Amino acid sequence: MGGQPSSPLNKQQQQCLRGQADTLLRDFLPCYRGRLAASKLPRVCEHRGPLTQLQGQPPRWQTIFCVLRGDGCLEWFSHKEEYERGGRPLRSTVLTGYTLLTSQRAYLRLLDALCPGSSEEHTQEDSDSLLEVPVSFPLFLQHPFRRHLCFSATTREAQRAWRLALQGGIRLRGTVLQRSQAPAAWAFLDAVRLYRQHQGHFGDDDVTLGSDAEVLAALLMRELLPALRAQTPPSLRGAGRARAWAWTELLDAVHTVVLARVSAGLRSFQPEKDGLLESLERTIRPDVDHTLQLRARVAGRLRTDVQGLLESCLRREVDAQLPRVTRMLLSTVEATIVAVRTLLAQGMDRLCRHLRQNPSGARLRREVYSFGEMPWDPELMQICYREAERGKGQLGQLVAPFGFLGMQSLVFGAQDLAQQLMADAVATFLQLADQCLTTALNCDQAAQQLEKVRGRVLKKFKSDSSSGQRKFIGGWLLCIFLPFVLSQLEPSCKKELPEFDGDVLAVGSQALTTKDIYEDVIREVLLERINRDEETEPQRERGACPMQPGSRAEVQTLCPLPPSGTFRS
Repeated sequence: MGGQPSSPLNKQQQQCLRGQADTLLRDFLPCYRGRLAASKLPRVCEHRGPLTQLQGQPPRWQTIFCVLRGDGCLEWFSHKEEYERGGRPLRSTVLTGYTLLTSQRAYLRLLDALCPGSSEEHTQEDSDSLLEVPVSFPLFLQHPFRRHLCFSATTREAQRAWRLALQGGIRLRGTVLQRSQAPAAWAFLDAVRLYRQHQGHFGDDDVTLGSDAEVLAALLMRELLPALRAQTPPSLRGAGRARAWAWTELLDAVHTVVLARVSAGLRSFQPEKDGLLESLERTIRPDVDHTLQLRARVAGRLRTDVQGLLESCLRREVDAQLPRVTRMLLSTVEATIVAVRTLLAQGMDRLCRHLRQNPSGARLRREVYSFGEMPWDPELMQICYREAERGKGQLGQLVAPFGFLGMQSLVFGAQDLAQQLMADAVATFLQLADQCLTTALNCDQAAQQLEKVRGRVLKKFKSDSSSGQRKFIGGWLLCIFLPFVLSQLEPSCKKELPEFDGDVLAVGSQALTTKDIYEDVIREVLLERINRDEETEPQRERGACPMQPGSRAEVQTLCPLPPSGTFRS
């Protein structure tokens, strides 16, 4: 009585169960590690080294030690020893919203544009402070609402390495909401879209790059900017480019206050958001079937009412341009996927070749680690990222009449897709290799097994990339055309929507509104148009290798794999 009951299992049975649990973990954990790695995408490999920075009053070039953290935060210290001692940085900044320039002339033109007439007005003192020391390898970080950061590397090689690392950090910080799978992130982006529509801004642009607080701060800064420009520049100290420099410092001060206030407001809203989500979960789930039935009934009536106006708008405004925009998006994503596949295949071939020729355990482990680091190596992935940028200007001109100004977001999306496909393929290869390679195999047998794994990985890559390509094209076509169509229909359809409010309000659910149903109807019809346009396009191979070797998009021989990293322990 009261004692611990004896187990109905003997020691042998318990040991057998432990062994089976260990087997389960051994088989499961490689897959789990791979998914954990993929869930952290994209990341930035930490980059550090000496730079010179233009700082102080008056500005002077001073030597510092910079560190770009893995989360896209840039820190700088007075010297390397201060960093190694764990000291506090002189300053730090996240890279959200920055644009990197590597030309001093281009940066000075940008300063001149900030304060018109500055190129004629800059004084000798201004020239001394900014241009006395020629900047051979500049790294200028420009932000529309923050203080500019002016760095210079010591060599062209160092400049290139910093350029690739900083560009990766800018993308990492910019697409945090777009990459999120959390419903709250989607709700926030949708709320920003509706908020801007209420202000008369229907076209998509790059305002949603960044965290929730950074996005809202950027929205307010855009609203404040005209008044700041009208009231402040004449009172800024200095002339010409010095005044432009002071203007960026003023904007930085305003942005700092706005961002801090918005961040505090969102933090205070968090308990209310949690309570709202809990309440919605309780109220919506029991009546979800009835709610969806009502939504379908109202959507059918709405579609009937707007069908004529919608079809007329699509034929008049969209049908002529939809095939051209689709082809340009397809060309961009196909070329990017070809580059990823070529890089992936070369990495796998290198491992197989090394296993046959030099099966040294330590060397092979280094090669495997290097292969695992490929998705996060900016030098290697630059070939893929560059393909995503080709045609950016031409596509931007093509979609500008529809009010779409989000080309940087589109390019970031293609680059994120490239990195995600590479990471998934690398994780799959390493997982399958772990399963099939045993100590009982000799080198030739092991290489043959890796060849089979290579084929399976490329087959899966073809499926994954085909799915990713379709999602990318369909999603961005909606981003380009849906806001435009809504803006064209709003004057006529806005008067008809209140007729449906009675049925929707009768449900009493915040999750269902007439406006949401109306936009879903427009989205569904536009998607049908997009899918129909894709079906009428000339047949072409879609997927992992949409352009065969020898075609225009074939990627040239890539550089060797990078030094060993830390992909797996």
